[in-house]
Amino acid sequence: MSSIAKCIEVISESETSFDHAVENAITEASKTVSNIKSLWVENMSVTVENEEIQKYRVNAKVTFLVEDHG
Repeated sequence: MSSIAKCIEVISESETSFDHAVENAITEASKTVSNIKSLWVENMSVTVENEEIQKYRVNAKVTFLVEDHG
């Protein structure tokens, strides 16, 4: 039996940390995608207001296995 994996790109943010933004990405993606196997953070950025970090953002790729319906 062979496996097929798919990859989707997501953008997530948090007011707390980059780690929390990554956790949010997995939590939200898992609402519509099953069999998530990995997440690769492609880019990290922050928004700044009044010289303080407001939001931590990650652009990430989520990899998941495609179910075999054959």
